[in-house]
Amino acid sequence: MTKIKAAILGSGNIGTDLMYKILKNDGNMELALVSGIDPNSEGLARAKEKGIAVSHHGIDPILEDPEIKIVFDATSAKAHKLNAQALREQGKLAVDMTPAAIGPFVVPTVNLHDHLEAMNVNLISCGGQATTPLVHAVNRVVPVHYAEVIATAASLSIGPGTRQNVDEFVRTTANAVQQIGGAKIARAIPVFNPAQPPINMTNSVYVVIKEEFDEAAVIESVQSIAAEISSYVPGYRLKGTPFVDYRETPWGRLPTVVIMNEVVGAGDFFPTYAGNLDIMTASAYRVGDVYAAHFLSAKEVTR
Repeated sequence: MTKIKAAILGSGNIGTDLMYKILKNDGNMELALVSGIDPNSEGLARAKEKGIAVSHHGIDPILEDPEIKIVFDATSAKAHKLNAQALREQGKLAVDMTPAAIGPFVVPTVNLHDHLEAMNVNLISCGGQATTPLVHAVNRVVPVHYAEVIATAASLSIGPGTRQNVDEFVRTTANAVQQIGGAKIARAIPVFNPAQPPINMTNSVYVVIKEEFDEAAVIESVQSIAAEISSYVPGYRLKGTPFVDYRETPWGRLPTVVIMNEVVGAGDFFPTYAGNLDIMTASAYRVGDVYAAHFLSAKEVTR
């Protein structure tokens, strides 16, 4: 079977977990290279053990290989701003796993197919991937006036990069809840929980609606999209049936849809409690696989 060659740029934890996801799935991609900047990194050592070509020369070997068409950038926002232009000039799709947000926000269950011609797409944040589809599920039944998402993750699963960019996380996630989820107003709140043993990622979503609506249709819509997400993030589940509660809001006493969900990691490289990281790598794999299928179909058309 013909496959599209892909590369991972960044041999840290995110890149390593993504490597295992690509290797364990018999999809439309072939992992051709893992490239970082630290010759002694664990990620490069693990890739080499798996028979994957490796390099510690950063983006250069990726740019030099014309057969690599999909590049997962698991470096940093600062680095991606430099990488994006170089990848675009070489005609390579950049799946941006950093907060750089140069390309359009993408959530696989909501708008991936709207951006199949884009050459740079951004995966927002773990909170964005976990909660934006839930807000969208409500909004496709009835307009959402306000959405508040609280993303709680184990402190041990939060790296220094995320800690240094909390404001960026808040802004990016809230923007996605508006732009993709459809909320008129949005707020995102991250919580880093230091509990021992570490907790799984949990998310609380509160959606305020200002008009009459079919509660059963909203609940069915949310359950349906949660099932779609679990097809590529197996540990994604709702913590009970969503419900509607009437609450006092700045706009008066209004119906509020309350949705709780949990994300348990697959344990490919990260511990299972790090569902916040797992949903990012699982979403990245899904995006890459769909793009690869799109590239393959385009090849068939041109033959």
